[in-house]
Amino acid sequence: MIKSIDFYFDFISPYSYLAHKKIKIIKKEKDINFIYKPILVGGLHNLQGITAPAFIEPKLKHMINDCDLIAKKNKSSFIWNSKFPINSLDIMRGYLFLNDETKDLYLNVIFDGYWKDNLDISDKKVLKTLLNKCKINSNEFFDGIKDHKIKDRLKDNTQEAHDNEIFGAPSFVVNNKMFWGQDRLEFALEEYNK
Repeated sequence: MIKSIDFYFDFISPYSYLAHKKIKIIKKEKDINFIYKPILVGGLHNLQGITAPAFIEPKLKHMINDCDLIAKKNKSSFIWNSKFPINSLDIMRGYLFLNDETKDLYLNVIFDGYWKDNLDISDKKVLKTLLNKCKINSNEFFDGIKDHKIKDRLKDNTQEAHDNEIFGAPSFVVNNKMFWGQDRLEFALEEYNK
């Protein structure tokens, strides 16, 4: 079995974006297998009985400042999206629909669209432009994300996260140990190297 780090993420999670940026750098330097596991963080919060930080005003204010600090420290371009939070259902299903050759580009374009370029990626016209950037046929994409197998996979991933006591995104699982938050990636890497 190939050793890996499972990365549970949602495009609407700013911390998932910041973790993704770190992972890109790590993968250039080291041969580490990250498995991206898309979940609906809103659905996960519901399953866990958690009120999302976006709906707690002092937490939201802190999150915005926190993400700015992290992005500056990591030299990542970052803008708090003016449409936060959005419904990420289509874009998360989209990741599951795509073939492996397209997934990396899709990850980068969608994450950057939302957290770097301040786009409303839940708007179908905006999403079509981003899909075009990835050379993805938008008609096939929008038909494909309606497939029950794709819908079930996203539900199953979210349920799996809940069953593994994951309560937020991003979360990393390696050697059956869970590490929550982009700032815990270093601990996940240490566990990976054991």
